[in-house]
Amino acid sequence: MLSIQILQYEFLGPIKLDEWGPPMEKVVYLILSRTNDTFQTLYVGECEKTDDIGFFTKHSLFKCWVEKSRSEKSLYLAILPMFDAPPIQRRQVSAKIISRYRPDCNQEPAAKQPDYTVRPKQDSGTSPTSEKIHCPCCGSEMRVEKVMEKSSIVRCSECGLSDTKLNS
Repeated sequence: MLSIQILQYEFLGPIKLDEWGPPMEKVVYLILSRTNDTFQTLYVGECEKTDDIGFFTKHSLFKCWVEKSRSEKSLYLAILPMFDAPPIQRRQVSAKIISRYRPDCNQEPAAKQPDYTVRPKQDSGTSPTSEKIHCPCCGSEMRVEKVMEKSSIVRCSECGLSDTKLNS
């Protein structure tokens, strides 16, 4: 049987994904795309146990695998049996490989940036000297000690803690 080394781990395979058949138990698996004689890791996962023949084709990211490989016929599977390892150890191996190789189908889509801007609250008529500020240490009222162009220095009248506050 063939094998492929990823980091320090020796994976069995790769074999064509459509040639895989159950059962599969306590493994870390790689979904690979083959182009000529090279393989690209598309996805890293782990499995406790499955007897489902459709385990891979029913996977939520199967569509991503096919899109990235450009053909279902280019998909390959490699497995790392970990019979004596607890689930957390399989997840750690998966995380190491994902961190190193950054497979396309393991990456979270970039968060959409909001199309609004958060601005600080502005109350008309308030100044750094009229706003009540409470001490984070003791809860007493803090007094403005010095007003500068963009900030003010405030000091607690009870415990003496000082802080800087941006002027609105």
